[in-house]
Amino acid sequence: MHVNILLAVAVSCITSVWGGDQITCILQGDPQPPAFFMDGDFFIGGVFSIHDYLSTENHNYTRRPQLLECSGSMDFRELRFARTLEFATQEINNSSELLPGITLGYSIYDSCTSVPMAIKVAFQLANGQDLIFNDTGSCANSAAVTAVVAESVSTSSISISRLLSPFGIPQVSHYATCACLSDKRQYPNFFRTIPSDHHQAAALARMVRHFGWMWIGAVRSDSDYGNYGMTSFLKAAEEEGICVEYSEAYYRTQPRTKLKRVADVIRRSTARVIVAFLALGDMRLLLEELSQQPPPPLQWIGSEGWIADSELLRFNMCIGAVGFVVQRSVIPGLRNFLLDLSSEQVLKSPLLTEFWERSFSCSFKRQTGSSSGLPVCDCTEDLRALNNLYTDTSQLRIDNMVYKATYAIAHAIHATLCTDKQCNKNIKVEPRQVFEQLKRVNFTRNNYSVSFDANGDPVAIYELVNWQPQKDGSIKFVTVGIYDASQPKGQEFSLSRAVIWNDGSEKVPASVCSASCDPGTRKAVKKGKPVCCYDCINCAEGEISNDTDCYRCPPEYWPNKDNDKCLPKPVEFLSWDEILGIILAAFSIAGSSVALIMALVFYKNRTSPIVRANNSELSFMLLFSLTLCFLCSLTFIGRPTEWSCMLRHTAFGITFVLCISCVLGKTLVVLMAFKATLPGNNAMKWFGPLQQRLTVLGFTLVQVVICVLWLKISPPVPYKNMQHYKEKIVLECSLGSGIGFWAVLGYIGLLAFLCFVLAFLARKLPDNFNEAKFITFSMLIFCAVWITFVPAYVSSPGKFTVAVEIFAILASSFGLIFCIFAPKCFIIIFRPEQNTKKHLMGKVTSKAP
Repeated sequence: MHVNILLAVAVSCITSVWGGDQITCILQGDPQPPAFFMDGDFFIGGVFSIHDYLSTENHNYTRRPQLLECSGSMDFRELRFARTLEFATQEINNSSELLPGITLGYSIYDSCTSVPMAIKVAFQLANGQDLIFNDTGSCANSAAVTAVVAESVSTSSISISRLLSPFGIPQVSHYATCACLSDKRQYPNFFRTIPSDHHQAAALARMVRHFGWMWIGAVRSDSDYGNYGMTSFLKAAEEEGICVEYSEAYYRTQPRTKLKRVADVIRRSTARVIVAFLALGDMRLLLEELSQQPPPPLQWIGSEGWIADSELLRFNMCIGAVGFVVQRSVIPGLRNFLLDLSSEQVLKSPLLTEFWERSFSCSFKRQTGSSSGLPVCDCTEDLRALNNLYTDTSQLRIDNMVYKATYAIAHAIHATLCTDKQCNKNIKVEPRQVFEQLKRVNFTRNNYSVSFDANGDPVAIYELVNWQPQKDGSIKFVTVGIYDASQPKGQEFSLSRAVIWNDGSEKVPASVCSASCDPGTRKAVKKGKPVCCYDCINCAEGEISNDTDCYRCPPEYWPNKDNDKCLPKPVEFLSWDEILGIILAAFSIAGSSVALIMALVFYKNRTSPIVRANNSELSFMLLFSLTLCFLCSLTFIGRPTEWSCMLRHTAFGITFVLCISCVLGKTLVVLMAFKATLPGNNAMKWFGPLQQRLTVLGFTLVQVVICVLWLKISPPVPYKNMQHYKEKIVLECSLGSGIGFWAVLGYIGLLAFLCFVLAFLARKLPDNFNEAKFITFSMLIFCAVWITFVPAYVSSPGKFTVAVEIFAILASSFGLIFCIFAPKCFIIIFRPEQNTKKHLMGKVTSKAP
C-alpha cells in the first residue's frame, strides 16, 4: 500500500511535452483537495491528524489509483487545532499592525494520522494544485506556500520535514515533540512552538525522583514520538537512579495480541507507578484493554500526548494521574469563532459536514439519503449545547501552539515584506527568506512570548497537571506545579499545591522493588536484577549506614545504637571519681600515712637501742623514700597530660631506686657490722655513715641519669589507645621509648636482686634481731610483685594497665614497710621490755619453766 502511494506521488512530479522552447509540465494523478482553503496574497500550509486511519485500496494496476481517503473516527480536538489556524489567519488579516494591506491565505489538509498521506499533501503544498504548468525554463517555480504548520504526529512531521527541506520551505510544528527533530543536520527547516521531549523526559524523571519512586514500569507508543521520548526518559531516569522494571511498546495499528501482551505485563508487574509515553489513540486503546481486567491500583505518569485530554476522563483507573503539559492559555475570540458555524460553512466543507453529522447523530440528505435511518440535519442544531473536544475550550494548550506557530510565520513574512509598517505585496517572497526570518522571530502575543533557539525549539515551560476527583464524582485537571527549564539546575521543578493520588489521598504512594534497609544494614544488589532490587545485609562493626551503603566512622567515633550516626567515642582513663581510682588513692594515702607514723615513732624513740641498732639515718631515709613511693602512685590517677606522663614514670623510678638503695645500704651495714666483730677486721671503718650516704646517692644518681636520658630522647606522652577497645578510647601515657621504661624497671630489679642476694647471705648471722632476715623477706615480696607485674601489665586492657602498675607500687611498698619496720614498731610500742641492748645482743637468759 505504502509503496504504491509513494510511486503515485513520484509520478506526479513532471512529464514534459516539448513544443518549441516551451515546456509543459503535467501533473500525473489527481490533486488532494484541502480540508479548508482560503485564497490570499501569500499562503500558509497546514497539516493536522483529524482522522485516525487511511483507507486501504487493492491496486490491480489496470486503472489509475483513486484519491486517498481518510477513515476511522474523527478527532474533534485536531479539528479544533485546524480551525485555530483559520482563526489566527483571519485575525492577522484583520490586523493593522501585522502585514497591513496583505491577505494571508491557507490550505489545510488532513493527514489521516498516516505517513503516506502526510507525504502526498507535503508534495501538494510544495507544487500547488495546478494540473498543467507551462514554463520556458526547467519546470521550476516557487513553492505554493511560504511556510507550513505541521504536524501533530512526530513521525509524520519527520517525513514532511525531509521532503520540504530541499525546497527551503520552513515547517513550524505545534505538537511534534520528538527530540530527534532538534537535529539541524537532518531537519534544517524544522521549528516548533512546543518544547522538545528532551525537556519533558528530564521533567518526568525529575518528578519521579522527587516523589521517591525508584521502581517503575514504562510503556510507549511504537513510533518516533514514543521511542525517542522514552529513550530520553530512560536515560534521564538512569541518571536519577530510577530503575525500570519493564519497557513495553505498541502502536494502534499493530495486532490486538500485542496490546493484550502489554496489558498482561502491566497487570503482573510489581511496580505501582507506570510512565506512559503514549499518543492519545494508543493510550485510549490501552485503557480500554486494561478496563476488561483491571490491574491493582496504579499511579499513572503521563506525557503531554494524553495527560490533559478530557476524552480519557471516563477511565477512573487514572484518578490521581500526573504529567506535564504545555501551559494553559486564553485566546480571546476563539470560542465564538469555533461555535459560529453557519449552515453554508458546514455544507461547503465535507469535513465540517462529517463533524456535524457525528456530533448531532443526524444526516444531510444530499450526502447520505434517508437510508441510514438517522434524522435529517437541518442546521438548526445548537452547537453551543454540545460538550465535546471541539467545543471544550477550557484547556487551550496545543491550540495556543497552533496560534503561536501561525503568528510566527506571519511575523517572518512581515519582516520579509515590510519596513516601517509599509508592506509591498508585489515583492516575490521565497520560502528560504521566510526561513531566515523565522530564526530571528521574537514577539509576545496574549502575554506569551515566541522565539526559537538554535535548534528551532522554544523555551521549555510545563505545567504539572493532576487528575483530581471532585465532590460531584467528576474528574478535573488541576495544575499543581511547574517545570521551567530556564531556571538554574535543581530549581526547575516546583509544586504549588497538594497532589491527589490514585487512592484519593495526599499521601504519596510507594513504588519500590525492595524496602529501604534498616539502620545498620546496607544494600546488596541481587544478581541479574536492577540496582533498586537488593537484599539488606548488616554493616560491619564500627560502620554506619545511609540509604545505599555502609561507611566506617572516623577513628575517634563510633556508631550510635541505630547505626545511622557516628558519635565521639567515650574516653576512658583511671579517674579520681570512680571506685577503683578512689580505692587505690585511699591505699596510697594510707600507706604514706603509715610511713609517716612509723617515722614519727622512730623519731620519738630515736635513742632507743632498737632504733640505734638499725642505722637510724638509713631508716629515716628509707621511710622518707617509702612515703614518696606511696605518693607517686597518685600521679597515675587522673587524665593523662604531658607533664603527668613524664612525672609518673620518673618519680616512680627515682623514688623506688632511692628506696632500694636505702635497703641495700642497710643490708651492707648488717654484713659489715658482723664482719667487724671478727678479730683484726676493720670493715666498718670503710663503710661508715659517709660511705652509706654516698652509696645511696650514687645508686640514685644512676637512675636519675637514665630518667633524664629517657625524657630527653623520647619522653612519655599522652596517647589515645584505640586498639584495646573498638567502641571507646583509652587515654594513657605512651612510654615514648620502651628502652627507657624497661631500663628504669631493669635497674630497679637489678638493685632489688642484689639486695635480696646479700640479705639472703646475711640471714643466718648470729643476732637476736638480725635485720637481714626481714630484708630478705621484704625483697622476696618485692621481687615476686614485680615479676608478676610484667605479664599482668602487658596483658591488662585499658585503664587496668595503670591500675596494675599502681597495685605493684603499693604492694611492694607495703611489703617493704611491713617487713622491715612493722616488727620494730611492734617492739617499741607493745614490747618495750625487748627494746634493750641485752635483748638485742641475745644475752637475756630465758626463765626455767
